[in-house]
Amino acid sequence: MAVERKFIADGVRKIRVEKHLLKELKRAGYGGMDLVRTPLGTQVTIFAEKPGIVIGKAGKVVRQLTQDLSSIYGVESPQVEVQQVENPNLNAQIMAERLASAIERGWYFRKAGTSTLRRVMESGALGCEVVLSGKLTGARGRVQKFTEGYVKHAGDPVNTIVDHGYAVAVKKLGVIGIQVRIIPPGAHIPDHFEITVPPDKKISKSEIDMVNSEKIITDIEDVLDEQSDYYSEEEAFDAAPYENTYEEDI
Repeated sequence: MAVERKFIADGVRKIRVEKHLLKELKRAGYGGMDLVRTPLGTQVTIFAEKPGIVIGKAGKVVRQLTQDLSSIYGVESPQVEVQQVENPNLNAQIMAERLASAIERGWYFRKAGTSTLRRVMESGALGCEVVLSGKLTGARGRVQKFTEGYVKHAGDPVNTIVDHGYAVAVKKLGVIGIQVRIIPPGAHIPDHFEITVPPDKKISKSEIDMVNSEKIITDIEDVLDEQSDYYSEEEAFDAAPYENTYEEDI
């Protein structure tokens, strides 16, 4: 098999496994999975809000999942591990499923969306975006977006930082697609920077005032240089605030 075809086949297999786990473990608060190849086989890590439901009585459910992954989806020697989600409010997939369940129970979409957004941000997230698309209020479909904080939509941070979740709410008028994007607390954003002062150096108020005064003098000197072609030095200083007016008169 060519390398390109192998990459495509692995991607398709991962998506099929993801859909299967999402369907089978919906009651357990499924929060995503990691599929990593190892020398001994394939390590499948399942994140869930309720790990006990994933494991089942005497490990019955997890053994059935392991058998399905091997026989149906062709995962080589799957080794299933279950981990509990520490904070479900920061897991995009869990929040998307909760929002879909709330809408199906009759919550107004705007109230449900803002409630989800507020819960995520109160948990310490750097940014969150909730997108609802479908027949929200009538026969015509539309898109409603709720955003707070900082959210990336392009570039490598979308794949490495942003946690993405998707769910579907089934209503009488039709289905409503739900997307949740979360930037977790402590994430390193590439375009974020901070100015720090060395610990052995302290800036006094007098130094700050001196810097501000030097900036004012520099700004005045720049204006004088720009007006030197039209005025004498004294006239340019007086006319600096009216620079735009003078140019219009000319």
